Amino acid sequence: MDLAVPKRGVLTPGLSLPPGTERHPVPGGGSRAVEIHAGDVITVEDREGGQVAELVAFTPAGVGDPGLIGAVGNCGPEGLKATLLETASGRGVARALGAAGFDLGGARAVRVFAEGSRPGDSVRFVAQGGGLLVVGAPGGPMTPDAQDTVTDLLLWINRADPAFKRPHSAPDPLADPVIDRNIAPGEAFIYEVPKGAFIQVLDVQGRECSDFQAFSARSLDAGHPREIDPTATRSMTGRVYPKPGLAAKYWTVDFEPLVEIVQDTCGRHDTFGLACTARYYDDMGYFGHVNCTDNINLSLGPYGVRPRAGWPAINFFFNTLLDADHGIVTDEPWSRPGDYVLLRALSDLVCVSTACPDDIDPANGWTPTDIQLRTYGAAEDFRRSIGWRKRPEDDAIHTQETGFHASFAAHTRDFIEYNGYWLANSFPGTGTLGEYWACRERAAIMDLSPLRKFEITGPDALALMNACVTRNIEKLSVGQVVYTAVCAEHGGMIDDGTVFRLGDHNFRWIGGSDHSGMFLRDQAAALGLDAHVRSSTDQLHNVALQGRHARAILSQIFWTPPDRASVEDLGWFRFTIARLGDFSGTPVMISRTGYTGELGYEIFCHPKDAPEVFDAIWKAGQAYGLEPLGMAALDMLRIEAGLAFAGHEFDDQTDPFEAGIGFTVPLKSKEADFSGREALLERKAHPQRKLVGLEVDATTVPSHGDCVRLGRVQVGVITSATRSPILGKTIALARVEALHAILGTELQIGQLDGHQKRLTARVVAFPHFDPTKSRAKGDYDA
Repeated sequence: MDLAVPKRGVLTPGLSLPPGTERHPVPGGGSRAVEIHAGDVITVEDREGGQVAELVAFTPAGVGDPGLIGAVGNCGPEGLKATLLETASGRGVARALGAAGFDLGGARAVRVFAEGSRPGDSVRFVAQGGGLLVVGAPGGPMTPDAQDTVTDLLLWINRADPAFKRPHSAPDPLADPVIDRNIAPGEAFIYEVPKGAFIQVLDVQGRECSDFQAFSARSLDAGHPREIDPTATRSMTGRVYPKPGLAAKYWTVDFEPLVEIVQDTCGRHDTFGLACTARYYDDMGYFGHVNCTDNINLSLGPYGVRPRAGWPAINFFFNTLLDADHGIVTDEPWSRPGDYVLLRALSDLVCVSTACPDDIDPANGWTPTDIQLRTYGAAEDFRRSIGWRKRPEDDAIHTQETGFHASFAAHTRDFIEYNGYWLANSFPGTGTLGEYWACRERAAIMDLSPLRKFEITGPDALALMNACVTRNIEKLSVGQVVYTAVCAEHGGMIDDGTVFRLGDHNFRWIGGSDHSGMFLRDQAAALGLDAHVRSSTDQLHNVALQGRHARAILSQIFWTPPDRASVEDLGWFRFTIARLGDFSGTPVMISRTGYTGELGYEIFCHPKDAPEVFDAIWKAGQAYGLEPLGMAALDMLRIEAGLAFAGHEFDDQTDPFEAGIGFTVPLKSKEADFSGREALLERKAHPQRKLVGLEVDATTVPSHGDCVRLGRVQVGVITSATRSPILGKTIALARVEALHAILGTELQIGQLDGHQKRLTARVVAFPHFDPTKSRAKGDYDA
């Protein structure tokens, strides 16, 4: 049900559903409220398995009546009530219920699914009348040594009257709007926005462009109009177009910022082309076609703005590409029904927004539709976020803050979006180089919470893990961690990560993306194994404490049970369960792992406990010169240590041998079959490419993707590079043809077009720094 209906062989996941079908995600630990009508078919789907659902149906009079969905109440709504307090989605439902006068406390709930439910299990109901349905996915906080995570549900509604919703209607406003205006295709709307207020441009049906322009009201009053200039904006931000974060502002030619983008659920827009013009349509043979430039001219006339033949604009949702020949190419927008951008006015503004009428090319998906324009008061509090999706068919999720976010935000404002979360990029008070040296010489702490965690349980959990990862999991002891790869059948890597063995039939997979967890779940079904794979990313956040003093810091603040290893005794790639302070303290899990090449530990806890855990580590670390560590410094550290990064050293076209982690594939000692084994046997026997270290003679640092050449012929590609502070050299990791991966081979790194600028380099052993990993093992005297 997740894929849109194919149209002429084209799949557009998430764009549309069959007529009368609605899809409502219910977040784990949260709830959703949906209006229902007689005859509606209601289906609740357990997406990952093992997740209880609670349903309460209210009549229009506000009475909780399970009979409204043809069911019998079997419990009180205790779990659902908890969801109304714990999550943002639940609090929104609570406000709606309170405003309608509905009493959840006196209602009876219908509880479905049990501990053994399988991924994709569903329960079907039919509405006997009209009312409001509330669905919750209840569950409490998971302790680090438990695996009772809470996961998402899906609520499907098949309307008895397919015309109930008709085409997509604009979703509810983000707050009480000041202006709420629908703009039909071929229209332009002009409006005034005071400084500090917010502007929301919303694509109602999906695949529709909206040209936006904003003028400084002050400049209009002075008779010298100054509007957003796309060229100035690209120059000031260093980006093709701004996005939420530090590079978020749109500028005038006088370098005055007019608006800042706060939220963006689409992520693909245009600042290169003009708003559509009469000339464009004339040249295409469509004389007199309505166009956005003429509409903008007409709207701005009363403000004394001189008409133009073509208006430069911010073309929201317009999909522009630069091809390999530097041509500007357009295609259908990425935007889906309900996608939007939210802007904040940085000055008093006069704005104009359009709904583009272009129906002669893919710019609006060949069918122009409407745009919803809303403004909100300056007193509203909207968080910065970038829309992110686990799967193409999923609804956009706003960028989240980890449990440790506030702790790191006390030291920096430089955050970047990573895998759906905000992570600190650098700490100006220390500087990237200072952060680096703190890790190499003393100790540093960084947030790694976006790593994806999955709980694998059940009688066949061991068999599943052994069938999906390259390492031999049968040899993994309880309390041990192993680094491994997950490969597709053709041998390309889906992910890398670590497997924790919590018990005989209990494992935790920690990887870089959700795709590996989904792969495990799919394989469990395909192989007919009795194993559950459930996400726990939102239940386990973690910081890494790295550096020679990491052990001394942690040993002061964490208590471990007598039957568990202490921090002092914890071996490399082992983990222990601990508590902050003493027996009754906050629970955590500590693993002796890291991503820096130094003695390192990762501390896992529930997000609600993160501030307390951070404060204890930070306080104890001050005597040892502890500093916070950002992504920029981490990249330098991991490149020196020769550690792979997804999208750089590997992707799904790269096998573990080519990624430099062939040691994770014990083809001789692991007899059990696993995904990709046959392909990896062939790839190892006939290697084509190899990851090598390069020592670069220049101080110029190559970029990821730069070509590596032997004379005129390309023989490889740079995967990562940095200027190594501790080595005093420019170093790189590169994937090169096996024939030229011999130590000492002289190569050149091509920049510009690959020929007009070359950096001389030679193949050297990697990792470049501490190849014996003595520091990671804790031996600083080696």
